[in-house]
Amino acid sequence: MIIHISTKRLYTFTCSWVGNARYCEAKRGYLVFKLSNKKGGIYCYESFRPCTAASQCIRPICFSFCVSRFDYQELLHNSTFCLVPRGRRLGSFRFLESLQAACVPVLLSNGWELPFSDVIQWNQAVLEGDERLLLQVPSTVRAVGNERILALRQRTQMLWEAYFSSVDKIVLTTLEIIKDRVFSHVSRNKYMWNSLPGGLFVLPEYSTHLAHFPFYYLGLGVSPGQEFTAVIHAVSPLVSQSQPIMKLLQVVSKSKYCSQIIILWNSEKPPPSRSKWPPMPVPLTVTDGRRKTTSRFLPHVSIETEAVLSLDEDTVLLTSEVNFAFLVWRSFPERIVGYPPRSHFWDPVKRVWGYTSKWTNDYSIILTGAAFYHRYYHFLFSHYLPQSLRTLVDRTANCEDILMNFLVSAVTHLPPIKVAQRKQYKELPIPQGTKSVPWANPEHFNQRQECVNSFANWFGYMPLVHSQFRLDPVLFKDQVSVLRKKYKDLEKA
Repeated sequence: MIIHISTKRLYTFTCSWVGNARYCEAKRGYLVFKLSNKKGGIYCYESFRPCTAASQCIRPICFSFCVSRFDYQELLHNSTFCLVPRGRRLGSFRFLESLQAACVPVLLSNGWELPFSDVIQWNQAVLEGDERLLLQVPSTVRAVGNERILALRQRTQMLWEAYFSSVDKIVLTTLEIIKDRVFSHVSRNKYMWNSLPGGLFVLPEYSTHLAHFPFYYLGLGVSPGQEFTAVIHAVSPLVSQSQPIMKLLQVVSKSKYCSQIIILWNSEKPPPSRSKWPPMPVPLTVTDGRRKTTSRFLPHVSIETEAVLSLDEDTVLLTSEVNFAFLVWRSFPERIVGYPPRSHFWDPVKRVWGYTSKWTNDYSIILTGAAFYHRYYHFLFSHYLPQSLRTLVDRTANCEDILMNFLVSAVTHLPPIKVAQRKQYKELPIPQGTKSVPWANPEHFNQRQECVNSFANWFGYMPLVHSQFRLDPVLFKDQVSVLRKKYKDLEKA
């Protein structure tokens, strides 16, 4: 399993910032130079051989997008390098165009100060040419190897997505750089600004140490901690020792990786005394959730481990399932790893996003009723997302798990990870002391569909990513002796 995870991780990292498969290639067919906004002002090099202006098309074999077939955007997205000329207005526009198209900018403006150059290391994303030696540019770009071209193009996409893809991001980046200058003792370093997921998602109020963030474990060569904290969201009063939460406490506390259990009490009735809870080998803390749904994602100071296991009170899991999911999460600490999947889709008739709980061949959401994630996402949930989205969640008492998936996917540009094949993870009988369960109400599902569209509108795009990837234990359901299987109980779930 470890080898398979590492291989998948390498592939994902290579193509994570590209929205189209062709972006994974190093070289394309053209080098583009646009002198003006007129079509005749565009020049190209195919295979780095000089070619005529596009509008003249004297040598059609050299340039295939000629006359009526010419499309500047298509040419731009099929170019390896883009020459960026001098000029405050023209140069800036062409520079941003190149970044957006994953075309490596070749600067032809001596002494040009690039945007945000005090924090962005532009030598990892652009090539600088001498405008006095223009004829040497073809030989210069020919000498760039495929590996560096791929690295340059990936960096252009990272910088574009992180800082330049919208006016809001440009303004926010400017303000954050100013804040780092003012509060230099609590500021981001250049590594944070120049590596995934970008400086805007790395809040220095949380920490200024790279090892405290889940995105940097792989680059630093470190592993997350070997223990987790379980946070159980309780909304039903405790009236019986046979309630699902009592069984869940026993299952989770038996895990050798469990450090402590926190019960987030959001019931209308006050929490029971400590004597009502069963004895356990790990510390148990009952915290007042103030009857807010978003309280389950607050950065509680009592959470000391990097890993958080989020659970609903009626979740049904085995101890072996908890252990396996945690070990998988340690290989993917920046993602949500868990059991219950859901998916989103685009409805072309209604022209809205849809939400489905049907079992299909892919998924894009892992419900936080049984999922692992890094505790930093609690801080990001509380300090990065706007109050309006959190108010929506508290008002409907719904959608907090969807919002967390939106946030993590927006940060990582990666899907969550489903483990094993368990389909039923909830207790079917209605808990004692409650009239009904929220997920049994038809309005509950309609609210979740509306939430998906509200969240997508705020982010400005759909950050959720579909996946068909599922991780099972080694020898899972293989016809071999059960004595050779470490997680044999999972096959019965």
